Amino acid sequence: MEIYIRTASEEDAAALLEIYAPYVEHTAITFEYVVPTVEEFGSRIKRILKKYPYLVAERNGIIVGYAYADVFKGRAAYDWAVETTIYVKQDQKKTGVGKALYEVLEKTLAKQHILNLNACIAYCSEEDEYLTKNSVQFHEHMGYKMAGEFHQCGYKFHRWYHMVWMEKLIGEHVENPPAVRAFPEIGFTTEKV
Repeated sequence: MEIYIRTASEEDAAALLEIYAPYVEHTAITFEYVVPTVEEFGSRIKRILKKYPYLVAERNGIIVGYAYADVFKGRAAYDWAVETTIYVKQDQKKTGVGKALYEVLEKTLAKQHILNLNACIAYCSEEDEYLTKNSVQFHEHMGYKMAGEFHQCGYKFHRWYHMVWMEKLIGEHVENPPAVRAFPEIGFTTEKV
């Protein structure tokens, strides 16, 4: 089944929240406690799209996942680094949606002159009903390497979870790198994968 990757819009907020809400309510994958409102989620999409890609994956016209990049740290020296995020509809896991989203996201970020992809991932010593190691395994499969671990820094469902940073370098680190381009400048169009 073909997957189409396109730019998200504020109008997608409700559909994206349908994907995100179960992660908030039933998992420790996100440390967010309360599902945001559609308006708040739409504002997040709008803010991110000013500089970075926010992509959705569709199968048969239905949104089945989304991925985006956002600022890594708010200092100029970090401009060539981003934090990546991905969520896939529960019944679409292990169907190629995540891989397709991240491949297009990575290609798009490279066009923006981004060099470092960083993923902040909830992590557990032992898997439980709220958190497995699937996200770390997915990122490893996509070429990310472990960069660091913070112990017992997230508290959700009456238990403590760790957080890890994973990274992937996608470009050459040279003296005087080209300036990062804003997402709207690179002319992204829908891609079939």
